Amino acid sequence: MDGGSSLNILYVETFDAMGVSRSKLHTSIFPFLGIIPGMRAYPLGNIELPIMFSDCSNFRTETLIFEIVDFEGSYHAILGHPCYAKFMAVPNSTYIKLKMLGPNGVITVSGSFEQAYAYGPKHFELATAIANSVELQKLRRTVAEGALNSNEPTSSSAFRPIEDTKAIGVDPNDLTKTVWIGALLLAK
Repeated sequence: MDGGSSLNILYVETFDAMGVSRSKLHTSIFPFLGIIPGMRAYPLGNIELPIMFSDCSNFRTETLIFEIVDFEGSYHAILGHPCYAKFMAVPNSTYIKLKMLGPNGVITVSGSFEQAYAYGPKHFELATAIANSVELQKLRRTVAEGALNSNEPTSSSAFRPIEDTKAIGVDPNDLTKTVWIGALLLAK
């Protein structure tokens, strides 16, 4: 469950394990943000899948659209706002429960605290490693482009702001303590 996600996500490893042919995927033309911090993610495609919660005595089935992503995740899938809206479900992240109305009463889907604790650090480490590698690549490209576009050495003393700046004192008792801000910022 991800109360902040505007997508239902299915990881490709899980999708392949389901035995569904990739030829069934529909084209996804738009990237999405927030799955890998600081990066756009491009799905392999999307697919409509029937999803059922509970058992034969009290169940709900709806068709959901999942974006299939080709990177490692800590879970099999992520259920987001589209799932909650379709099932009229209420997630509670504190108790790791999802509740919705079924034909014979309330359906409660319970998660596992043990798995949440076990996968939480793994997911954080994975996301951090991916974000760091992406940021490092961006930094390397930026530095390389700057070196090609400039005859000056690429050191910290060669830093040049992209717009006019001015120094603002932050401590009236110590005039050496200043911060540089954009001179073109609008006052609000």
